Amino acid sequence: MNGAESLVHTLLKSGVEVCFSNPGTSEMHFVAALDRIPGMRCVLGLQENVVTGMADGYWRMAGKPAVTLLHCGPGLGNGFANLHNARRARSGIVNCVGDQATYHRPYDAPLTADTEGVARGVSGWMRTARRATEVGRDAAIAVQAARTAPGQVATLILPSDTCWDDGGVVADPLPVPVAQPADPLAVRNAARILREKKNVLILLGGPALFEGAQAFAWRAAQVTGHKLMAEGSNGRTQRGRGRLPLERVPYPADQAIAALSWVEHLILVNARAPVGFFAYPNMPSIHYPASAEVHVLTRYEQDAEAALRALCEELKAPAAALPDPGPRPEGARGAPTPEGLARTIASIMPEGTVIADESVSFGRGFFKETHAAAPHDWLQICGGAIGCGLPLATGAAIGAGGSRRVIGLQADGSAMYTLQALWTQAREKLPVTTILLSNRKYQILLGEYQNVGANPGRTAMDMLDLGNPDLDWVKLANGMGVEAAKATTLEACGDLLAQSFAGSGPFLIELAI
Repeated sequence: MNGAESLVHTLLKSGVEVCFSNPGTSEMHFVAALDRIPGMRCVLGLQENVVTGMADGYWRMAGKPAVTLLHCGPGLGNGFANLHNARRARSGIVNCVGDQATYHRPYDAPLTADTEGVARGVSGWMRTARRATEVGRDAAIAVQAARTAPGQVATLILPSDTCWDDGGVVADPLPVPVAQPADPLAVRNAARILREKKNVLILLGGPALFEGAQAFAWRAAQVTGHKLMAEGSNGRTQRGRGRLPLERVPYPADQAIAALSWVEHLILVNARAPVGFFAYPNMPSIHYPASAEVHVLTRYEQDAEAALRALCEELKAPAAALPDPGPRPEGARGAPTPEGLARTIASIMPEGTVIADESVSFGRGFFKETHAAAPHDWLQICGGAIGCGLPLATGAAIGAGGSRRVIGLQADGSAMYTLQALWTQAREKLPVTTILLSNRKYQILLGEYQNVGANPGRTAMDMLDLGNPDLDWVKLANGMGVEAAKATTLEACGDLLAQSFAGSGPFLIELAI
């Protein structure tokens, strides 16, 4: 057995069942092992940032890591942006990155790079294999690291001789560390704050946004009369009927500061105290009042649902019915608006839909209009590195088992970063409907230009414009093997959505906004 074969056997024994790949010469023995050893689903991405984004989406829905196969330091560098997003979403990923053979590295061949240096910026765990006999052991440790709560990127760098040399040893799976319990003192302190103080906000993030934890959070808020909110960007929020109609901390700095201006006490549940996405002239970096006191119920690595259950017990909070979000919206008509599109999606989406949201500025108000939709999951871009949406939707469809419809809410500018994900959707016949929001400009940057106090002229406007020539998303999608159509009204968009739901494969709707 060579090192690559021990790697594949160990990954399979450790519960890793999907490999998202874009391999090169240094990884050919890994590819050969995947060919010889049954059990691993291999999904090809045509660019490494698609590969890493798919692995992120897979973890968010499957709750277990996939393995990526990346080509040396430059390939890892190509996938860096969506590994950054995955790190911010606290997604577990096992990165396997090929590298020069150990004895070839001193010759500084053209593809030689500081692979470890690239990996450090996004990896919670990292190791370079030294010999074939250790590859299986290293792989088992990498899977354990990726699955350590709340989830992290684990990067295993594999010099090519560690894969082709004989002496590979299959390692047994290592125990998966469970999320740590909350500190009982933190639970009692949160209960005291909720009982004794006024203007308290409980801010939920991570697994606190799953429906089980939401129910306990609602009980605690109801019995004490305080409020709940979600972080601005979240890896996965369970929403719709039967879940809490939570609003998020707004993205724009002025709106966030206004929304939190009343807060005197902030209780964090797997969340962080809100700060600005960027610094702006004459604008504070923190978005809650400087006088507010911040209290931590659970850190990221702790069990949010168990902590909220314990909080309810401490408060003697009775069971409480979740608020009724009202009737399911009706589809809107006429020219596209953010509110109308959200209502149209909410009116027609099937139960169990997964939303992969990279709508950027157009979609900031979607939550309010979709509380009464059928139960669904909502995935957001967490690290701000655009180009997340199309790969995220692709990986989420695989992570959800291929049986749940995924709707990608996708801005046109960021879609061009990872357009190749459409090809993978077509190849894998995935149930993904992409609503491509086509305004032919980087609308978010136009707003940011004003936020920083600059005055755009012709040259600046040209750098933020996606016209001249216009992008034709129907042709681009068709060229990737995805059926597509254009819509200019919300009723046409709704009809195309229904048409896509009736099929089993991917579909793209170019919606002019």
